[in-house]
Amino acid sequence: MPSNSLPADEPLLPLLARAVRRWVGFCVNQALALLDLHVGSNTVVRFLAVLLVYATDLTAVFYLAYEMRWDFATPPEMEQQRASLIVAVVVCKLILLHSFGQFRSILSYFGLADFGGVVLSMSVASGMMLGLWYASDVAAAPSRGVILMDFVLSVALLSAFRLTLRVVRTRNNSGRMRPAGRERRVAIIGAGDAGEAVAKDLLQRQDSGLLPVFFLDDDVRKIGWSIHGLPVHGPLEKLLKLAPRARVNELIITLSDVTPRRVKEIVELGRQVGATTQIVPSFTQLASGEVKVERSRPVAIEDLLGRVPVKLDSEGITRLLRDRLVLVTGAGGSIGSELCRQILSHHPRRLIMVEQAEIALFEIEQELVAAGQGALLRPMIVDVTDEAAIRAVFAAQRPEVVFHAAAHKHVPLMERQPGEALKNNTLATAGLAQLASEHRVERFVFISTDKAINPTSVMGCSKRLAEKAIQAMQRAPGNTTAFLAVRFGNVLGSSGSVIPTFRRQIAAGGPVTVTHQDMTRYFMTIPEAVGLVLQTATIGQGGEIFILDMGQPVKIYDMARQMIELSGYRPDVDIEIKVTGLRPGEKLFEELRHTDETHEATEHPQIYRLRNEAAGAAGAWLEELRAVTGESPAVIKQVMLKQVPEYTPFAG
Repeated sequence: MPSNSLPADEPLLPLLARAVRRWVGFCVNQALALLDLHVGSNTVVRFLAVLLVYATDLTAVFYLAYEMRWDFATPPEMEQQRASLIVAVVVCKLILLHSFGQFRSILSYFGLADFGGVVLSMSVASGMMLGLWYASDVAAAPSRGVILMDFVLSVALLSAFRLTLRVVRTRNNSGRMRPAGRERRVAIIGAGDAGEAVAKDLLQRQDSGLLPVFFLDDDVRKIGWSIHGLPVHGPLEKLLKLAPRARVNELIITLSDVTPRRVKEIVELGRQVGATTQIVPSFTQLASGEVKVERSRPVAIEDLLGRVPVKLDSEGITRLLRDRLVLVTGAGGSIGSELCRQILSHHPRRLIMVEQAEIALFEIEQELVAAGQGALLRPMIVDVTDEAAIRAVFAAQRPEVVFHAAAHKHVPLMERQPGEALKNNTLATAGLAQLASEHRVERFVFISTDKAINPTSVMGCSKRLAEKAIQAMQRAPGNTTAFLAVRFGNVLGSSGSVIPTFRRQIAAGGPVTVTHQDMTRYFMTIPEAVGLVLQTATIGQGGEIFILDMGQPVKIYDMARQMIELSGYRPDVDIEIKVTGLRPGEKLFEELRHTDETHEATEHPQIYRLRNEAAGAAGAWLEELRAVTGESPAVIKQVMLKQVPEYTPFAG
């Protein structure tokens, strides 16, 4: 049971004031419960209460309209007229309010739709009185001045009453629910539509514990004005002066066109003033009212590393995929699953999803079924290294476009099992290419990697061999399939990548392990990479290798520090960053093309075409690779080196 003794550090007067506020709040809640049916009060009782309130308001308004028309000296004949009409007018207005849904509307939830109902119902009532004035003797109808004043006062009083209920409900509930002493003061970064929606939501929902105090924006046209009573300051760099004065401890980014560099700058400003940073995930949805501020999330490393969304030729992609039979291998992986999502948006006739991992295939299938795409799907558990099984898939499904994303991609694992890398990445790709050519598939797109360039790993070399295999198939006699390869770097958040690994290490308290302080990598978002892959399929003629514009390389060590800071910790103070040394097959940096490849622009500014010397027939060297898949790693690497002279095998 609570103690009756007063806390030693809390005076009596604030306690009494709090008790009075709670009692007033209780009384207001009971009134709202009666009028708004908040606590399950009887419908008849609630209807009668609303009827009484509306009738009282409308009676007072009609009476006051006469007084104002005659300067509060109403002639006796007008008083008699008022007395004879007041009941009929009020009853008519009540019927009209009911007809326009105002008795079914919860009174303290007052919006534009309800305001429109009030205006329309009162307009009809005033129109009826005006018609009576034209059609009858003046003594039988109110004067035009009375009719006008009655209309204005009716709309004003009913709206003010309901708006007051809304304000009281919001403030009373917010004050009652807000955690004492836990209020976080918020600066909203961006004074546009999204920022306005955030401010409005926070001001109405003060129980969230977030109190907006001002806006920050770089737009000089907005600086100095206010939105919902909150001043707009700027530029953003003024946060360093404003935040300590306003005791800001939370930033919410609502800028609709914010770049990763700007997000990074805002996060750094927040760090300097001791404020955490949130970001609204979908600016379009927030500005349209579909998303509220409670769906904001902390700024993640992806926000700092992501790029401006690419512009795709969606019509060209749709022409390629609409009403086509499309096959995706590795459909349950990071790239494969996103390929499935985006391909379905272009209306294929059927999507054949090939995957060897049962759970991964089940998860993407369920996601797409939930999105209403189940009728288009053909999920199939098939290992691409199983030649007979994959041949049966081609024979039964007859795909017209193939995206080959199935692969073993983890560098250190493949160093220990190079035979598996050869079977899955090289030989299976060559087999799929052969089947695609035999079945006259229109286009075959192979997902390669930047690690195939001057490879130092088995994984990268196996991908380079796969590129050579499909280039050789392109030039095979009688082939009609266009074979394309697409290279890109790391994708943000893909399975086994560095970002999920760092997150797990931070959650465990560290250390965060980095193999080398100078290691750099290129990063893309998964949707961006896949969108460009689809775009590549529309512009390739066959035999080309395409690379995607991957922006600037990022230091992995710097990324580790940023992720620790975004998690609220201090690098090497709260969480250690440990340099462990390069792992087998790893490079310090990735390259974009071989020295013997020419670099050409394409129709898309973020896709480049690479051309090199024509590859010879693939049969002999593929058989040599197939013959050594069961040999020791050293033997396999030597055979791979024979076919890829630029390969630098790890000798450990």
